[in-house]
Amino acid sequence: MSIVRGTILLLALGFAAPLAAQEASPSPVSSTVGFRALDANGDGVVSRYEYDGDIFSTLDADHDKRLSAAELDAVLGRLAKDGPSASERIVVADLDRDGQLDENELRHAAEMRFTSMDRDSDGNLDEAEFAAGFGVRVR
Repeated sequence: MSIVRGTILLLALGFAAPLAAQEASPSPVSSTVGFRALDANGDGVVSRYEYDGDIFSTLDADHDKRLSAAELDAVLGRLAKDGPSASERIVVADLDRDGQLDENELRHAAEMRFTSMDRDSDGNLDEAEFAAGFGVRVR
């Protein structure tokens, strides 16, 4: 998986959304661009398989099996001068509260996000479902 696909997936997961945000945050990647990047086979839907790609190994720059705030920040950075830090983004999925994400925590966050976006529960995200959930924080 490329860094571009990884960045788009992180944006789709909501890691880029401010903690207090109720709506989608502004991002340099539109939901349409994100959708097309994740729809690897071009069939017009993003399947669970496409959505749950191997993002972890792409982002784990030091290969320590942990995704740190620094590694996340290297991909996303701050979207705005007063936007959330990488540490603030990680807290959304950091189940053991160690300040880093392991692969299970990232996959759990991806599964929760996919399920919340898949409004018709068909196991695929069409472009409208993807756009509706792009960058919006899951509660």
